[in-house]
Amino acid sequence: MANQPTGTSDGAICWGILGTGFIAGLQAQDLNENGFTVQAVGSRSLDSSNAFAEQYGVATAHGSYEDLVADPLVDVVYIATPHPFHHANALLALNAGKHVLVEKSFTMNAREARDIVDLSESKGLVALEAMWTRFLPHMVRLREIIQEGTIGEVRKVVASHNQSLPKDPAHRLNDPALGGGALLDLGIYPVSFAFDILGTPESIRASASMTATGVDRQTAAIFDYAGGQQAIVDCELDAASANRAMVIGTEGWIDLESTWYNPVPFTVHAVDGSVIERYEQPVSSRGMQYQAAELERLIRAGDTAGTILPPSESVAVMAAMDEIRRQIGLSYDADAAVQGTPND
Repeated sequence: MANQPTGTSDGAICWGILGTGFIAGLQAQDLNENGFTVQAVGSRSLDSSNAFAEQYGVATAHGSYEDLVADPLVDVVYIATPHPFHHANALLALNAGKHVLVEKSFTMNAREARDIVDLSESKGLVALEAMWTRFLPHMVRLREIIQEGTIGEVRKVVASHNQSLPKDPAHRLNDPALGGGALLDLGIYPVSFAFDILGTPESIRASASMTATGVDRQTAAIFDYAGGQQAIVDCELDAASANRAMVIGTEGWIDLESTWYNPVPFTVHAVDGSVIERYEQPVSSRGMQYQAAELERLIRAGDTAGTILPPSESVAVMAAMDEIRRQIGLSYDADAAVQGTPND
């Protein structure tokens, strides 16, 4: 039974934001614009926390993560730090009795993901991966169409996430010490999408090109499934593309427009190319409020896992990412414990 909200007398679930970077601001803005209660923010710098609180109208600014998770008015902590820090930050919040919404990629590897999930389950707390795309209205409708059999038996998923991002070798995206590379930042979207539609693959084949700093510049993978289905996913951090996605079935296909992981229209085609359905629903704000709504729903229902993205699937996604990294020869400091080095 998940812990019930305790932050305010009116029963509102109160959010704390851990980290004050770009993504933290996007989430705070969507929370504010859609009626959620943002109670506190925490940073390693009180100045940064104060500036964030002023910009987003947050009641309390804390000068440490420890103070944030100890705040008795906070029920949920949104973990918005770079992914090498998700594991420690999430465990800190969970040990303080807080539910967590953890930015993707959920962790650096499957071992860290299991740590978070195991602790949350032992404490009856929600640990939800902030894969916001899963909860958007167009993805809800897409899953309905597939379940209805409109495109027949799904045979293939194709999804790309390619962006032209900073080339500075010292930038976080290019720094192996900070979990840099295309896969963890960009590839997580198409990998998670393949899991959403087809589940856990039976086998994976991957290849990549590396940067001078030793992280993956571009990565592509084919997921093979027991029933013969395939997912083809790719990502790149130094060249942009339309970033479209398709779900292909025996009776038609679904074409998700650019940029597919945002709230975008999609078209359902029959095998002859005729249009069966055109889905287009405007979304207020950026759309990150839907994942927050799912977390609050779980808390109020006393559940620790939903069906759209259960914690076990976040672990499975990270295991697939681990296998891709094994094949392309990309390892991080966080993998040392997996390999059994003295850093255990």
